[in-house]
Amino acid sequence: MIKQLKMKRLVLFLLTISALISCSPNDDSPSYHLEVLPVESFTVPESFDMNQNYQIKVKYKRPSDCHFYQGIYYEKNGQERTFGVQTSVLEADYCNPLDEAPIEVTFDFLCTPGNQYYTFRFYKGEDANGNNLFEEVTIPVTY
Repeated sequence: MIKQLKMKRLVLFLLTISALISCSPNDDSPSYHLEVLPVESFTVPESFDMNQNYQIKVKYKRPSDCHFYQGIYYEKNGQERTFGVQTSVLEADYCNPLDEAPIEVTFDFLCTPGNQYYTFRFYKGEDANGNNLFEEVTIPVTY
């Protein structure tokens, strides 16, 4: 019985030490933040057929070699769909600006019942006052 109690205390002590070491405030792992990049160009169909799936193409540019593609930013509001390119940005001193050709990515869009049209809003960046800019296209739905 005393041996079991000593063993439990030892295990508890080791777990406590392990927890304290793993929570060290001197974490040297790289930091990053998320950033939505502007869509340079896009390709959408002229119309949608209900219950059909479509591949939407967008092109974007990476501003630096520390920007990494994470997917498509997507926001739904009624018949409006807002899109941008979601990236994670490594916060490091060794990041270099890039001037490369736009990168093309695709995502699937399912045309669901109940809509006569969709308005797609593609994020284009910010104006001089910091307001978001969008390029909009309205796509009719055929039944």
